Amino acid sequence: MTADSHHIVAHLFRKEYGKLVATLTRIFGASHIQLAEDIVQETLITAMDHWSVKGIPENPSAWLIQVAKRKVFNELKRNKMKKEHHWNHVAARYSKNEIGTIFLQGEIEDNQLRMIFTCCHPAINLQSQIALTLKTLCGFGVKEVAKALLTTESTISKRLYRAKTNIRELGPSFEIPSGKQLENRLDVVTLTLYLLFNEGYNSSANDSLIRRDLCLEAIRLTKLLANRFDENKKIFALLSLMCFHTARFDARIDKQGALVLFEDQDRSLWNQELIVYGMQYLQKSAHDKTLSTYHIEANIAAEHCTARDFDGTNWKNIHKLYMLLQHHKPSAIIKLNLAIIESKLKGLQASLLSLQKLNTHSELKNYHLLPATQGIFHMKLHNYEQAIFFLGKALSLRPSPTEHRFLLKKIEICEKRLRASKTTQ
Repeated sequence: MTADSHHIVAHLFRKEYGKLVATLTRIFGASHIQLAEDIVQETLITAMDHWSVKGIPENPSAWLIQVAKRKVFNELKRNKMKKEHHWNHVAARYSKNEIGTIFLQGEIEDNQLRMIFTCCHPAINLQSQIALTLKTLCGFGVKEVAKALLTTESTISKRLYRAKTNIRELGPSFEIPSGKQLENRLDVVTLTLYLLFNEGYNSSANDSLIRRDLCLEAIRLTKLLANRFDENKKIFALLSLMCFHTARFDARIDKQGALVLFEDQDRSLWNQELIVYGMQYLQKSAHDKTLSTYHIEANIAAEHCTARDFDGTNWKNIHKLYMLLQHHKPSAIIKLNLAIIESKLKGLQASLLSLQKLNTHSELKNYHLLPATQGIFHMKLHNYEQAIFFLGKALSLRPSPTEHRFLLKKIEICEKRLRASKTTQ
């Protein structure tokens, strides 16, 4: 199997994993999520072994479904369920033909919605809900979940174990909630998809800043929610935000795989169709009874995507929106963005003073984008020694491989210009 084939297979496995786990969980019951995951893993291993010899089939998704279905029947025959009464329940509830219909496309989508609400059961704490959803529905590995939630693999493994234990002990129904219960659970679901998208857009687990598969998976799942719960406006706001960010994919990385600063991006590479979709979803999100952070972030992204160029951006309006966001969701990251925007309103020196005040902020102590920004701003002011210092500090905070290469390149430019300036003195 070629490198390209391996990439295609990895992308396919990511896409199909959650669908299959959700479908098998519907058959076996929410208490047996681990069994569903085990069978899906066996299915993917079977596929890898078979495809490496025979090649990728014409319809790989259908191939995986057929293999998974066969393994389900084998599992039921072997009766490996932990409790005999549960096996009787499954056998009584589903005939062979009924199990087959659960694998149909419309049912698969319904299964995924059931799965995500099961993962977000109120008896499970918030962080474990998010971790379980990312793991079982979105195909994240434990390492990726840990990076997305800014914690350790050991912590995530413990959260997943506790979450599955809680589900097994509670035996929650594999259903979509309704009424007040639905609204509360939707908050966790949308947060999970938001985190999934962010992990893909600013990947920390791969040698690529952009992982399209994760972002597109987040968009796909959010569209599932929007189609089912079209009265919930903040889902459309989140979908709008995702579209605006995804529209800028091709401009963020150059042909050599290097990071391109937002102000230097070739806007002709932005996907105008996605921007139009973003605006349409933003309009659908309007007139909500409450203003969510997704609404505010989507409006910020809309300002960027509809500006004629970087300098022509309505920075005053963006600053107001970030102030509003800080009011709704106070964080050091938003303060950092406000300090950066200040460079467009009051100049680089004023911005650097604001950035300096954030140096002692505990939340930004190990956040590489603070010194990286300070380095870039000093570079623009021709303060090359200060620029090298801050860019070096950013390097020491373990940015992604793409960002690491970008920072090294900027340091090289600063050193070259510093040497040139000294020779002319």
